[in-house]
Amino acid sequence: MSVNTDVVVIGAGQAGLAASALLSRSGVDHVVLERGGVAHSWRTERWDSLRLLTPNWMTRLPGHRYTGTNPDGYMSANDVARFLAAYCRRSRVPLITGAAVDSLAPGGRGFDVAAVGERWSCRAVVVATGAASTPSVPAIAAALPARLTQVTSLAYRNAEQLRDGPVLVVGASASGVQIADELARSGREVVLSVGDHIRVPRCYRGRDIHHWLDAVGVLDERIDDVPDPRRARRLPSLQLVGSSPQRDIDATTLAALGVQMVGRLVGVAGSSLQFAGSIANMVTAADLKQNRLLDRVDAYITRHDLDSAVGPPARPEPVRIERAATTLDVRRFATVVWATGFRRHHPWAHHSLVDASGAIVHDRGVGAAPGLFVLGELFQRRRKSAFIDGVGTDAAELVPQLVECITRPSRTPGSRCGLRGAQRAPVIVEST
Repeated sequence: MSVNTDVVVIGAGQAGLAASALLSRSGVDHVVLERGGVAHSWRTERWDSLRLLTPNWMTRLPGHRYTGTNPDGYMSANDVARFLAAYCRRSRVPLITGAAVDSLAPGGRGFDVAAVGERWSCRAVVVATGAASTPSVPAIAAALPARLTQVTSLAYRNAEQLRDGPVLVVGASASGVQIADELARSGREVVLSVGDHIRVPRCYRGRDIHHWLDAVGVLDERIDDVPDPRRARRLPSLQLVGSSPQRDIDATTLAALGVQMVGRLVGVAGSSLQFAGSIANMVTAADLKQNRLLDRVDAYITRHDLDSAVGPPARPEPVRIERAATTLDVRRFATVVWATGFRRHHPWAHHSLVDASGAIVHDRGVGAAPGLFVLGELFQRRRKSAFIDGVGTDAAELVPQLVECITRPSRTPGSRCGLRGAQRAPVIVEST
């Protein structure tokens, strides 16, 4: 059976719901297909203690925002799921749940989308499956002994889930440091493998760091304005934790909990895990980047004459790493947690729509095929593109392009329907 509609939106997380709300405002007939229920990933693919890194006041979507009594707090994953479910009801999203997509391919009207035995024929598609759906596990994982339990950050739930014994956490961005922190507080022996990372204080001069990132314009920086878009899209997430009371989380706070720091995991030789000897350089570089950001905040405060309204410019002390081990016995560990980011992967998409890794080809959300759009990926248009606070802003730009595309079927050169029509070279979004 084939059903005709103008647009199919794939995914009912924040990106898919934002797209649907704006499509409804434009009077566009559409359907939203979701493999589970609303906010499926928030309900089923987050660890128990996870909270947003952004404060509640930043939880906002087109026509819907946080209105509770704790704007400076941080939502739990279940809170986010409830927020999105309320948005779905309020926006009257034409949602079909339990509809995992089996295939997306060019079709007679534009595209054919198959899911759960049904087929939708549509003129445009919005792929809104999120930036954190497929864990990126390095090839070195295959060289580890079979007796070692391996868990990704997507599958991790709590310390009790893991086998007894020491844990190696690989990756020191937000997920890695939070999981290492939780495991250490539970009494586990933890080793953290540290690569490139971005250190920032939770609060600076009396305000949440995201207040300043928003105020000085960091979050609204566009991908067109950065010198190296590929690198920008691969930057690790900030070392932050949403907690009450607010606290910092970095190498210094983790070391105080007894977490052992080592460099980036680079190899396995027999029973020896091998780590890069560059951890000192990594933490020094993170401190330098942090200070450049705080310099920018201080300049903003001075420029807007805010010094008397905020706290003093007290900065975190530099991280000090004692000489770190470059080899450890793999037999020491019971579990490895891979907090090594995610990669873009759309195995159900037709080969003409994806690159060699199986990720949909697009330029700032405009797909290679006319009528194909992507929403909610890392630094898609702005630094905040993957945030709840960012997908609405991107959607407000993409949806008018989509509407123009389906109302002007001629797709003349220079149109904004797709990369081919616009004659632009694709920018591939890198994995993180």
